[in-house]
Amino acid sequence: MRRRRLLGVTAGAVAGAAAGCLGDGNAGDDGDGSDGGSDTGDGTDGDIEWPTGPYADYETTTVTVESPDGEARGSVTAAIADDGDKRLLGLSDAEALPEDGGMLFVYDSPRDSLTYVMRRMSFGIDIVYVDGDREITRIHNASEPGPNENGEEQEYDGSGQYVLEVPYEWTDRHGVEVGDSLRFDL
Repeated sequence: MRRRRLLGVTAGAVAGAAAGCLGDGNAGDDGDGSDGGSDTGDGTDGDIEWPTGPYADYETTTVTVESPDGEARGSVTAAIADDGDKRLLGLSDAEALPEDGGMLFVYDSPRDSLTYVMRRMSFGIDIVYVDGDREITRIHNASEPGPNENGEEQEYDGSGQYVLEVPYEWTDRHGVEVGDSLRFDL
């Protein structure tokens, strides 16, 4: 894992690539966004400190997913990616993501078309698109890239003002569905 991460960081620096959103269809798009994350997917990594490493200084917020009738489905501590550099980096440099950890990507206004990819990913994640009213509009279970893949071809589209990334199949384990909503403070 350490060698793969080092090679990924080196390749990223050379190529100028990082896990990221391919962009959106809105005029004035700054080309940022993200994707990339880490998790074993089995829910046994809860002892991992989050955020850590390159994310240690990120602001965080507790994100709670609620059903339409207000029932809490699950919560994570999310590192906030609210500028172009943070959205571009995404979770690419994360070595692991605990079961109760995530990343919340924040845009100034809703985006009609966003595409997140799995660039330089070692683990799968769930990618949750959320509109300006904080209602979930789309959920993707994004598996980790294969051994000879860089993740660029794994594209996950959606729209919204927020994108929440959580451990792989976290949404399945917590019964999260389109139409549920997020509660968080920024």
